[in-house]
Amino acid sequence: MSIQVNHLNKHFQVHVRQAGWADAVRSLFKREYKVVEAVKDVSFSIQPGEIVGFLGPNGAGKTTTMKMLAGLLHPTSGEIKVGGYVPFEQKADFKKMMSLVMGQKSQLIWDIPPMETFLVNKAIYEIDDSVFRHTLDELTELLELEPLLTRPTRNLSLGQRMKCELAAALLHRPKVLFLDEPTIGLDVHTQEKVRQFIAKYNREHKTTILLTSHYMGDVAALCDRVIIINHGKLLYDGGLQVLAEKLTPYKLLEVRIPTVPQMSWDEYGEVVEIDEGKIILRVQRDRIPEVSAKFLQNFEVHDLNIQDPPMEEVITLAFQEESHVS
Repeated sequence: MSIQVNHLNKHFQVHVRQAGWADAVRSLFKREYKVVEAVKDVSFSIQPGEIVGFLGPNGAGKTTTMKMLAGLLHPTSGEIKVGGYVPFEQKADFKKMMSLVMGQKSQLIWDIPPMETFLVNKAIYEIDDSVFRHTLDELTELLELEPLLTRPTRNLSLGQRMKCELAAALLHRPKVLFLDEPTIGLDVHTQEKVRQFIAKYNREHKTTILLTSHYMGDVAALCDRVIIINHGKLLYDGGLQVLAEKLTPYKLLEVRIPTVPQMSWDEYGEVVEIDEGKIILRVQRDRIPEVSAKFLQNFEVHDLNIQDPPMEEVITLAFQEESHVS
């Protein structure tokens, strides 16, 4: 299922009041408001089966956009089509073909086991018995849920609950999946498990996925394409690697040698770190072969490693250099 967004805008009217008793009393009779533009003229399209990262700092408009795509918020203006449906019309067929997972919100019922929530969802989505059992068995195996299904939700760890949240969202086999911070608060091991599951599920079911995350590991592992917004405006829509090469025209060259001499390294690159037996330089991408050869010629090199800058650094630069991203 494809996603089409054209000139999307969302404005909120927010009550403004200064601190103090006098203003509190005054606000009872006359309120002042200001308009906050959360999303400003955003347009993009996502093809069926794509996994796209949706990135931006806190307050950029990501969750607001995600809620409009899921039909939870009505746009101020603009057009949205998800699988051919207008989300805010809240048609039953639209609800059956999409799902929204928010890492900071729970759909699991706190005092009963996840299995009971799954049965509630089965009734809500009118899932056939045989389809429900087959899907549940598949999700149980992929997410290793067997020991969790009959334990009260309140007794599960955050990572265990998140895996059950994913299962609950996928029982009706949605064609479009909105993931808002699905690995927030999870340990490194569980984050990796969730990433592997999302990637495998996408490969097997061709589900269209829009993913927001502050963990760049999620984005780098799952998304070839990213959409970046800030202050409600679209900054970039394209390949993640293309963005990295545009904003960071250098690589990190790590060289291990017996002793790092005290000398000027300007002819090699910009020094990032010097430690005992190790030096890390920032080197222009087109100079990497030349500088590597120079090290091998002039030093006893024990190891040489070339890496792209961390994705966190790339995305931070994208937020800071808005005019140079698009």
